[in-house]
This record gives sequence, C-alpha cells and structure tokens, in this order.
Amino acid sequence: MGDLSLRPWREEDAAAVLAAFSEPEMARQADAPVGSPESAAEWIARREAERDAGSAYAFAVVDGDGTALGNVAVGAVNHVHGTGWVSYWTTPEARGRGVAAYGCGAAASWALSEVGLFRLELGHRTNNPASCRVALATGFAVEGLQRQKLSYDGVRYDVELHARLATDPS
Repeated sequence: MGDLSLRPWREEDAAAVLAAFSEPEMARQADAPVGSPESAAEWIARREAERDAGSAYAFAVVDGDGTALGNVAVGAVNHVHGTGWVSYWTTPEARGRGVAAYGCGAAASWALSEVGLFRLELGHRTNNPASCRVALATGFAVEGLQRQKLSYDGVRYDVELHARLATDPS
C-alpha cells in the first residue's frame, strides 16, 4: 500500500473513529467511551490537546484519498529519558492491508528522528499474533513477557513487550 501517509487527526475523521471503536474488542481500549459522533470528536480533541502538550502524538493513517484507515500513536512521552509508548489500530475495513505496519513504522521513525526519542516500547496480548507481526515487521525486538498484566471481563492476559531503539537498524 504505497499510497499511505500519516497526518494529525481532523474533526472530519470522527466517523472513522466511531467505526473503529464500535467493536467490543476496541471499545474497551479507548481512553473514554466512543459511542456517538460527539464522543468521537471529543476523542480527536483529546489527541490534539496531547500533541499540543508534547505528551503524546497520534496520527491518522490515511490512504491517497485522505480517508482515515487507522491510528498510530506515540504516547507516554518522557522527554527527560527519551522514551515513548507506541500503539496502533485500524478500522475494520482496513485490517490485513498493511495499514498498521505502515503506521507503526512511520511513526516510530518520526519519533526517533524528529522528536528525538531514544527508546520506544509497545506491548500486545500474547493471543494477538497480528499485533506481534506488526511489531516485528517494524523493527521492535521482543524483550520479554509481562505475566497477567491486563484484565478484560475477569480474564487475565499476558503481554509481550517489544522495544525499538534509535540505534537499532530501521
């Protein structure tokens, strides 16, 4: 998918945000419920505020027409230590098309070179092999297992931790 790019989220992307968080698996990963066009617009406004504060940088992964297909973010930015936490998701229609891998790789390269971060981390539940493939494809090395870190609906999940350093090959 050579026609992909990153850009900051825009108000007109609210429908894509709402579609992404309409799935139960995604809904529980939002920082606040996203169940209406208004709450999707609020989600976007929070991303803008984080960017303005320099604490997190979220990007829409868009196709050549400017349609938002997913999100990639570098959050929990610590400028003192040069670290950040990478996360990503795609809209249901964009899954399996390389959107997450493109977004993750592009945002990581940007954060390491433009923001000046040194270490980026990400984690995924061990029962999510697609997310692991994205991490590995974009240069995030496996660093270990965080046992029973997450709990959803009373079930505990192990999380595999990955990291990419500014000194790692891109």
